[in-house]
Amino acid sequence: MTTFRYLHLDVFAARRGGGNHLGVVIDAGGWTDAAMQAFARWTNLVETTFLLPPTDPQASYRVRMFTPYREIDFAGHPSVGSAHAALTCGLIEPHDGLLWQECRAGLLPIRVEDHDGHRQLLLRSPAAAVRESGADAHPLLRPALAGVASGRLAPALVEGGRRWWVVECADEAALRRWQPDHAAIGALGKATDSMGICAFARSEAAGHQLVVRAFASGAGITEDPASGAANGLLAAWLVQAEPHGPLARGYAVSQGREIGYDARLLVRIDDDGAVWVGGRTNTVVDGHLAWDANT
Repeated sequence: MTTFRYLHLDVFAARRGGGNHLGVVIDAGGWTDAAMQAFARWTNLVETTFLLPPTDPQASYRVRMFTPYREIDFAGHPSVGSAHAALTCGLIEPHDGLLWQECRAGLLPIRVEDHDGHRQLLLRSPAAAVRESGADAHPLLRPALAGVASGRLAPALVEGGRRWWVVECADEAALRRWQPDHAAIGALGKATDSMGICAFARSEAAGHQLVVRAFASGAGITEDPASGAANGLLAAWLVQAEPHGPLARGYAVSQGREIGYDARLLVRIDDDGAVWVGGRTNTVVDGHLAWDANT
C-alpha cells in the first residue's frame, strides 16, 4: 500500500469554510483509471482531482477530474483548486503570471494574482455558445422556473465546457428565497443534456454585483455552493446580451449562502470577450492518504 500526498481544499471562499470542497491527489502518475474512480467514489465529493505530469510541452501540469460516478472533461472549481494545490506543493511556477492546465477539455490558462497578500487564481473559461434562448425555448423550462419572477434577460441554454440554462430572476430577494422544484429542473436538465439552471439576480450590495444559485439537478446535485463553470457561461451570456452594460468588464458574485456556504467568485472579461472566473482557495487539510493505486 503506497501513501500519497492529499489536499482537501475550500475553493472560492469568501470566508474559511464558505467555499466548495475539493480533494486533490498529488503525484497520481501511477494510478489506474479504476483506482481514481474508486477513490472519488469513496470521498463522495462533487469532484476529486488527480495531478499528473503534462503530456503537452506547453502545459504546467495535467489534471484528471472525477465525480463519484464518472470522469468529466472540465469543471471550474476543480480547475482553480488543482492549480492552487500544484502551486502549494511546489510542483509548478507561473510564467508571466500564467499557468497552463492540461485537461480533457484542452489546454486552459490560469492567471495568478496577488490581492492584499492572498493568492487569487482566475481560469479562462472555454469558449461558449448560446444554443437556445427565450422563455419558450423548451416546453420543460416554464415548469422548472415555477415560483420565481423573471428578470430583464431571456433564459438561455449556454454551452462551453459544461451546458447550463442561464436564467435571470427579478431581484436578489426573490432569488434567495426561491424554493425550486428540483424534480422539474432535473427533468429539464436530462431532456436538454444540461446541468440544470444557473439562476442569477443583480445586487446593490457592497461586496458583490450578482447573486447566483446553481441548481445542478440534471447531474443529480440539488444545489452547487460555488460553480466556476456555471458562472463562466453566465458571463458569456452577459457579454452577448449586454455588451455595453455595467457588468461587461467584470463583477463579483455571491453564491451558496442559501445552503450554508459563503462563496465569492470574481469574473473578469477582456476586451475580446474572453471570460476569466476565479477567486481565493484555502487549504484545509494537507496530509497523506493510503490507497491501492493499481486496482
